[in-house]
Amino acid sequence: MGKLYLVPTPIGNLQDITFRAIDVLKEVDFILAEDTRTSGKLLKHYNIDTPMQSHHMHNEHKTVEGIVNKIQNGETVALISDAGTPAISDPGFLLTRACVEANIEVDCLPGATAFVPALVNSGLPNDKFVFEGFLPVKKGRQTRLTFLAEETRTMIFYESPHKLVKTLTHFSEYFGAERKVSISREITKLHEETVRGTVEEVLQHFTKKPPKGELVMVVAGK
Repeated sequence: MGKLYLVPTPIGNLQDITFRAIDVLKEVDFILAEDTRTSGKLLKHYNIDTPMQSHHMHNEHKTVEGIVNKIQNGETVALISDAGTPAISDPGFLLTRACVEANIEVDCLPGATAFVPALVNSGLPNDKFVFEGFLPVKKGRQTRLTFLAEETRTMIFYESPHKLVKTLTHFSEYFGAERKVSISREITKLHEETVRGTVEEVLQHFTKKPPKGELVMVVAGK
C-alpha cells in the first residue's frame, strides 16, 4: 500500500516551503498538480524532477479512482495546488475522502495557507473565526449573506480583485457600513498590502484604487 501526501506550496514567496515538503516532492513516485505549468516553476527552482500529472477541479471526479488504484498498488503520491494548502478552496477533498474510505494513509504537511497570516495581521479577534472561502457568485449569495449577518465570530473570505468592490458593497448592505474589515492582498509578495477600516472606508479606498492580485477579506463578527 502506498501513501498520499498533501503538500502545501508557497502562496507567493518561493522560500515559504519547508525542507520536509521538498524532500517529499523529491521522493514520491509522482506529483498531482493543479496546473503543471505553474507547479513546474516551483519544482524547477528546487531541482525536483519527479513526474507530474494534472489534477484540477475539471478532471478530479474522473481521475480519483485511478489514483487510488495506483496508491493501493504501492505508489506514493503528493498532491499540490497552485498555491497554499490543497483542499482549502482548491482541489484535494475528493481524493482525500476516497483515500480515507479505502484505508489509505493520508499525511498532510503543515505549511502556507493565505487566510492564516491575513487573520492574524487583521487586528480583529482571532480566538474564534469561521472560514467561508468564496461566496456563491449568484445563486445562494443573498441567502448566505443574510445568514452571516448574525455571525458573531470573525469571518474570512477569499475574493478575486474584479469582484472586491461588489462584495464590499454587499457587506455594507448586509453587515452595515461601520462593520470592521481588513483586506490583505499579495501576501508574501513584493507588493503585499493590508487595508483596514470600516466597510465604508475600505470600499472607498478600493473604489479609487482598484486592487490587483490575490485577496483575503477578514470581517468582524456582529
